Amino acid sequence: MSVKDQKVIVKRVGGGHGGGHHGGGWKIAYADFMTAMMAFFLVMWLLSISSPKQREGIAEHFRMPLKVALNGGEKVAMSASVVPGGGSDMAHSDGDVKRTADDEQDESDAARLDAMKKKLEELMDSSPNFKQLRSQILIDITTEGLRLQIVDSDKRPMFDLASARVVPYMRAVLRDLGPMLNELPNKLTVSGHTDSIVYANDGTYSNWELSADRANASRRELMVGGLSDAKVLRVVGLSDSAHLDRDNPRNPINRRISIIVLNHHTQERFERENRGDATMVLPGKQPGRPS
Repeated sequence: MSVKDQKVIVKRVGGGHGGGHHGGGWKIAYADFMTAMMAFFLVMWLLSISSPKQREGIAEHFRMPLKVALNGGEKVAMSASVVPGGGSDMAHSDGDVKRTADDEQDESDAARLDAMKKKLEELMDSSPNFKQLRSQILIDITTEGLRLQIVDSDKRPMFDLASARVVPYMRAVLRDLGPMLNELPNKLTVSGHTDSIVYANDGTYSNWELSADRANASRRELMVGGLSDAKVLRVVGLSDSAHLDRDNPRNPINRRISIIVLNHHTQERFERENRGDATMVLPGKQPGRPS
């Protein structure tokens, strides 16, 4: 047989599944990609339905050192067994716990004051005493807490003219408010305001005295109604220094009584101020020495 007549046989040896489009490796890569995308969208969905407080907790979890996490988290981190001798890690954990407790108190405060605001608004629509002064009562939430202001009117004043004597319908409203405000653990302040009309006398009695006397008279009526004396943190007279209508200082609404149910931040600040600065040196004492 000549070389020309010989048949050439080519034997192809399969190279497994890794070559060309016939291999299966791409399927594994695609499956990993899809799994990662599902995880990504799941995380995004969870973040979208989480509250800011929950998101902060998630962030704190990922910032937690591995050793702390393996030993049980923050509670263990606060113990000396996990952080020998205390140190910055312990201080950080204490700060996190304090911040969380503070946030919870903020939320509790806000819910309590908001509930009281709604209760007062319902009372104004249902109580005969409140209906008489409905247009003269302003309720809002401020940075200090829940503020209730009873403003004056030429047709329906809260006090006798140039006097701290409470008129009957104002007295009824204050006495109805007393037990309601006493239900809350929050303390409150009472402040009196006047318009800019100068109190006419020999100069020994001014709008400062008048506003303070009216605030104190209002406090007494609240207590007669059922408010505990311990709930009152401050009673002040502000004269005409804080007008409600700044464009018209003589407007009757500038004559008002303002009752603020304090949130815990403001209450703590006032209590610190009432006690005095902790670093202040009292007469007869030297700094650094025990009393």
